[in-house]
Amino acid sequence: MPILNVKVSATRSPELSRRIANLLLELTTRILGKKPELTSIAIDYVDPDDWIVGGKTLREQGKHSVYFDIKITDETNTKAEKAAYIAEAFAGFASLLGDLHEESYIHVEDVRAAAYGYGGKTQEYRYQHPSA
Repeated sequence: MPILNVKVSATRSPELSRRIANLLLELTTRILGKKPELTSIAIDYVDPDDWIVGGKTLREQGKHSVYFDIKITDETNTKAEKAAYIAEAFAGFASLLGDLHEESYIHVEDVRAAAYGYGGKTQEYRYQHPSA
């Protein structure tokens, strides 16, 4: 049931959105073990003239960047799984976008089960009531 909020410095296109979603869905399923049918991905595009790193726009630097966070239920993934996820996501975006700036960020956020949920039920409730 993770939610991913993605910002990418690129020109919006349905094809790129599909490729980003496919990449993140595959990694989130394979590495973090999350159910694809419960994974949500929201993608925002930022013009490279509006993304500044080190005082220069990405367009000036001839680079792309990405920032995304993924919220997952605390204690459901190991440090090694999260590290592998971050590494593969960075490599995947470098492949999709081209020259990816080193200052691209991926944040795996562990959220307490009692403070996180979907469909009006917390993850803690779902854990306590597996048939509900």
